[in-house]
Amino acid sequence: MSYKVVIDSCGELPERLKADPRFDRASLTLTVDGEDIIDDETFDQAYFLKRVAESPNCPKSSCPSPERYMKAFESDADHVYAVTLSSELSGSYNSAVLGMNLVHEKNPDKQIYVFNSRSASVGETLIALKIEECEARGMDFDDIIDTVEAYIAEQNTYFVLESLETLRKNGRLSNLKAFVATALKIKPVMGATGEGTICQLDQARGMNRALVKMVDYVVEKASDSAGRILGITHCNCPERAYMVRDAILQKIKVKDVIIMDTAGVSSMYANDGGIIVVL
Repeated sequence: MSYKVVIDSCGELPERLKADPRFDRASLTLTVDGEDIIDDETFDQAYFLKRVAESPNCPKSSCPSPERYMKAFESDADHVYAVTLSSELSGSYNSAVLGMNLVHEKNPDKQIYVFNSRSASVGETLIALKIEECEARGMDFDDIIDTVEAYIAEQNTYFVLESLETLRKNGRLSNLKAFVATALKIKPVMGATGEGTICQLDQARGMNRALVKMVDYVVEKASDSAGRILGITHCNCPERAYMVRDAILQKIKVKDVIIMDTAGVSSMYANDGGIIVVL
């Protein structure tokens, strides 16, 4: 059976999948001080990070429209899937569902399913790869949905931020707390709850200590790691990403590892120097 996977642009795609016509990206739009920046192949990370650093305001994002998803779903493929960033963080999931409903008004038998990743960034990437794996095995549409939903439920997402400025600007941290944390070089170790919301797991003084704590969380929560892919995205800090990879692989075995630089939306959340790990 033919298939198509539509992933919103918070999920980075490896070069192999970018060249695969079965994979499509629905771009979000980032806004910094009134300037709209499309999160597509034209995205310039260095320029975006510079604009964010210079702005006193928090960057914002807007999700793809239901019509954009509808057009992507109107495909000749037998099975169509969407993967969106957590519905707790963006309207992308709801927009994709609306797009699916628009298609079903004309073609109620079209097999479409929208996955709420309850994650972001490389978490979405791994879900897209899981769909590809299931399709390659020739699984039925409903069985693929059940398998991928179970996979999502078992995923764990972690990240460490170099800077707290984005959290401060969007109101998640008070100015005083952000100032004290910055002055003391405190780095939060963050994660995603089962519902896809962001929570603070721990903190440490200094980036390296925070990364060590994050690695410990990854290892502690790893389940059937030998059969899973370790996904790491970094925002402009590849050496840090490889250091985290090596530290994890010293303690557990995994099926494979993918390391990528953050695209637009992930760069906005992670900020310069941030690391995201999903297993």
